[in-house]
Amino acid sequence: MNMPLRRAVHERSGKVLAEELETPRTMFGRGLGLMFRKTLPAGRGMWLIPCNGIHMMFMSFPIDAVFLDSSERVKKVYRRLPAWWGIVLLEWGAHSVLELPPDSTAGIELARGDQIVIQ
Repeated sequence: MNMPLRRAVHERSGKVLAEELETPRTMFGRGLGLMFRKTLPAGRGMWLIPCNGIHMMFMSFPIDAVFLDSSERVKKVYRRLPAWWGIVLLEWGAHSVLELPPDSTAGIELARGDQIVIQ
């Protein structure tokens, strides 16, 4: 079961990364993530917390992944992680990750240390 939907906003620019964020409550839900879905519509996303690594097995579309520290500051951005073989084994210092539709981060200068507001 998911918690109420939230949104993610890049504080410095005010740009919305996701208007609707799913947040799985259980380890099983986080492990399942976006696997087996056909698509992730624009404006949607998933916030995996806690999480410091992801894989793209059983995914049918690429994603943008934004790894955040425990204060929701950007640690690293991976753009267009490819379906099936994309992997981030471990992002040191990350506490969570935003999984977003491909190109959701295009045109936004996300820099290490930038604050993401989850509301």
